[in-house]
Amino acid sequence: MINYKHIILALGVSFGLWGCSDWDDHYDASTVVGSDVTLWQQIKGNPQLSDFSQVLEQTKVFRMHKKTPISYASLLDGAQSFTVVAPVNGTFNKDSLLNLVQTNQGDSIVEKYFIFNHLSRTLRSVTATPQNMLLLNAKHVELGPDGIEGVKVAVPNTHAKNGVLHITERPLPYRYNLYEALCNRPEFSVIGNNLRQYEEDIFDADHSVSSGIIEGVPVYVDSVVIEHNRMLDRIGYINAEDSTYLMVVPTTESWNKMWDTASKYFVYDQKMQKRDSIQQYWTNRALLDNAIFNMTDQKSITDSLTSVQYSRSTPEYNVYYRPFDNGGILAGTEPIDCSNGTLYKAANWPFTLENTFFKEIWSEGEYNHLIIAEKDCSYNIRRIASDSISRGGYLHILPRTATSNWELTYRVNNTLSGDYDICVVVLPKTVENSVDPNMRPCKFKATIYYVDTLGVEQSFNCNNVQYKTNPERVDTVVVAENFHFPACNFDQNDIKVSIKLQCSITARETSSYAREMYLDCIYLRPRTPKSEEQ
Repeated sequence: MINYKHIILALGVSFGLWGCSDWDDHYDASTVVGSDVTLWQQIKGNPQLSDFSQVLEQTKVFRMHKKTPISYASLLDGAQSFTVVAPVNGTFNKDSLLNLVQTNQGDSIVEKYFIFNHLSRTLRSVTATPQNMLLLNAKHVELGPDGIEGVKVAVPNTHAKNGVLHITERPLPYRYNLYEALCNRPEFSVIGNNLRQYEEDIFDADHSVSSGIIEGVPVYVDSVVIEHNRMLDRIGYINAEDSTYLMVVPTTESWNKMWDTASKYFVYDQKMQKRDSIQQYWTNRALLDNAIFNMTDQKSITDSLTSVQYSRSTPEYNVYYRPFDNGGILAGTEPIDCSNGTLYKAANWPFTLENTFFKEIWSEGEYNHLIIAEKDCSYNIRRIASDSISRGGYLHILPRTATSNWELTYRVNNTLSGDYDICVVVLPKTVENSVDPNMRPCKFKATIYYVDTLGVEQSFNCNNVQYKTNPERVDTVVVAENFHFPACNFDQNDIKVSIKLQCSITARETSSYAREMYLDCIYLRPRTPKSEEQ
């Protein structure tokens, strides 16, 4: 995320001009040589900068979401050091800025997008050698012999006792970062509004000024608050100026269409608290998780892109090959340069449900912690390296007695309110004994347990079908085809979906069937309706 901490510190503790000598010492202007007047006096005395000086006089320091009595004119007339880039008269809409600062929200906007874009705590002179300068809004600009960020400097290197002043022929351009582009460009504002709802302020006790403890409660004379967006903790710090990202963003029409589609997969039952807000959160995540790519993680973006969600444990997801080729996720997109990367504007959401959020679900047989009920059986976990065995393990199930029809119930995590083929994968009898295996098949039934949208428990016995395994090969038995879960159970501790396997061999069938089973996994295969295919 953008590190606003140094900005808030710089402005918040600026009350030290009137009483915090430590802060003045930290930004000591004694190293600036060449003038006995302040930056403000330099600006105020220059008739070419009268528009800029009026904005500085009327814009107040905005702190803790409140306008303070301190103007930026006062700030530049104090002991703290700055580099100031001052645009000459007639090159920006002074009246519009002065109208904005009359309100708290407008003052904050002028502060962030105009004042902060022309002030720096870094003392920099324009020289023949290009230099980098960090502005108060955390943007980085380059100072070089030809200007500052492409803007010609009319009068460089005017020194004051508290800093350096550069007079430019026009204002410095404000470059949105990716987060700001989503929040401020009209064509992406729906996405930006969705993200803004996760903004919050976090009190930073370490950088706040304490006056001690009163009745056991810490009291602060100067509080520092960090602006934070908890959604970006999960999808990528696209408001961080010190990072570089690539982001794929659809138009508003495409976003709205896909949001409506994705939201249907995150319908939680009515017994869930805050079900609507949880649905909204995961719908946003569904569309954004794979749209953001940290450029430090990419080897060659023409060959492949791995999203911030990529994990080596599931390499089949979150990677997109030949993104610029026909059919690739960046094909036909419009690149928009941002201060911390590139936003690729797409006419349509370029992903599919199956390679983003509507994923396969695997309950591995050997994961015995997924077993929530058992009857008349014992079992052993086996490990084996084989391409045909999921995750390199399986469960060897044995009946308690020679005629016991065992039962095992597995919980299934992270189901969405969508359609799945529910499959049971059984390994051949040769997996443990390839010399003299018992080649009798196993016969079993399956029951699916779930809840409806009201939160009422339901069950489906798979039409009471008895399934026979193939003892000679890896056998994927589809016990329910296109089965619909009405309620989502994604990211929940209270697991409401389970599948029971029940051996169903009668006494007279004992000679024809075997009650032991080598269970590889229970596998849920997503089924996307044709109307929702991309």
